[in-house]
Amino acid sequence: MKILIVDDEKPARDRLARMVGELQDHQLVDEAVNGLEALGMAQSLEPDIILMDIRMPGMDGIEAARHIAKLDEPPAVIFTTAFSDHALEAFETHAVDYLLKPVKQERLRAALDAAIRPTRAQATRSDDVLSELEPRQHICARLRGNLVLVPIDSIYYFHAEQKYVTVRHTGGEVLIEDALKTLEAEFGDRFSRIHRNALVSLSALGGMHSDNDGHQVTFRDIDDRLEISRRHLPAVRKTIRNL
Repeated sequence: MKILIVDDEKPARDRLARMVGELQDHQLVDEAVNGLEALGMAQSLEPDIILMDIRMPGMDGIEAARHIAKLDEPPAVIFTTAFSDHALEAFETHAVDYLLKPVKQERLRAALDAAIRPTRAQATRSDDVLSELEPRQHICARLRGNLVLVPIDSIYYFHAEQKYVTVRHTGGEVLIEDALKTLEAEFGDRFSRIHRNALVSLSALGGMHSDNDGHQVTFRDIDDRLEISRRHLPAVRKTIRNL
C-alpha cells in the first residue's frame, strides 16, 4: 500500500516515516507539509492511504480530506493529531480512522491494515453533515480532469443552472456539483441569497439596478448582473443599505 504522510512538523513526519518503514506491504511515497500540498500529491502520486495531521497552516486536514474525497478514486484518510476534540469532524469526512499522537506502532499497524479505498458511495456526504463542518476556505472544482481550488475570498457569486452551479470568481468561472442550499448553509455569513438560483458575496456586492425587466444586483469589480426575485427583494435592499 502506498502511503502519503501529511504534517507541518518535521519531527512528526520523521517519526511516522520510521514507523511505516518498519511495516511490511506498506511503502512511503512522499511527505507533505499542509493540506494544499496533500491535495496535489494525492492527484499526482495516487497513494492508497494518507496519514494526515488536522491542525496545519494554509489548509488544515479536515478541509483537505473533503477535497481529496472528490477524486475519482480517493485514497483512505487516517487522521493523526494531538487533539481529540476533532474526532467528530474527522469522522464526518468519512476518515477510516483517527490516531492520537504520539501514535503507537501497533495502533498504526491496525489502522493501516483496516484501511481500504472508500467507494464513491462512501465518499458521498449528505448536506446535513457538510453543514456541520467548519466552512471551507476553498471551493474544489474539476477542470480538464484535475481538481482546482478557488479561494472563497475570490468568489463573486454562485449561480445554479440545471444540475451544476457556476462559480464566478476573479480568475473566471468553474462548474461544481454542490447543491446551492448546501453552499448557503456553509457560507451563509459571507454570501446572501438573492434568488432561488443565486448566492452573492457580500464583500463583492456593488448595489442594485432597476429597470423594466426588474431588479438586479451589481458587483464592485465586474459588469455581471444577477436577477433578484420578488421574495428576496426586501432582504437584498436591506443588505445593500447596510453595506
